[in-house]
Amino acid sequence: MNSPDVERRLRRWADAKALPLAYVQKCLALDEPSQKGLLQIAESLKMHTGQFIAALTLLEEIAVREGRKVDEILAYPSVRRMLNSAGSGPGRARILLDELRTLRYPRLKRAGQRLAEEVSAIKLPPGIKITLPRDLASDEVRVEIAARTSTEMKQLLECLTAKSGEIVRLVAMLDGADGGGLEVE
Repeated sequence: MNSPDVERRLRRWADAKALPLAYVQKCLALDEPSQKGLLQIAESLKMHTGQFIAALTLLEEIAVREGRKVDEILAYPSVRRMLNSAGSGPGRARILLDELRTLRYPRLKRAGQRLAEEVSAIKLPPGIKITLPRDLASDEVRVEIAARTSTEMKQLLECLTAKSGEIVRLVAMLDGADGGGLEVE
């Protein structure tokens, strides 16, 4: 596929998805191998417009950060694995975006893993669930209790009270009140 073909297909895909002109121009400003790579993921994953915009933005940021071209990033083994995984196109696109976020924000990923380990270490019973903010985008932690009987509710509340110090420490890690905080970008 030569450059005019790639550009024509990119424009056709962009028109079909109502991609804003600014993003079309960003795509066309890339080198031909990067344009081909973007077109390939857009078509094969049946990306929604928002997914494509997010992927392009992340790819551009990774390219600047690592001094690489978009097609080189799309060739990373971790990215190829996501692109070749099983599942629906939009579902695989979501997985790809998660992997691109990991590449773009590696310390954020490590911080999220550390918090998930801390939640696991609290060893709560199945009726109590702690939910951390997605991508650590806020400092809100949710604690959910699900009980079917009053006896079960009483036991879960007693457990929650007994574990309250550990849960408060978890929230302090997230909001930085523990003095160390989490190292994120």
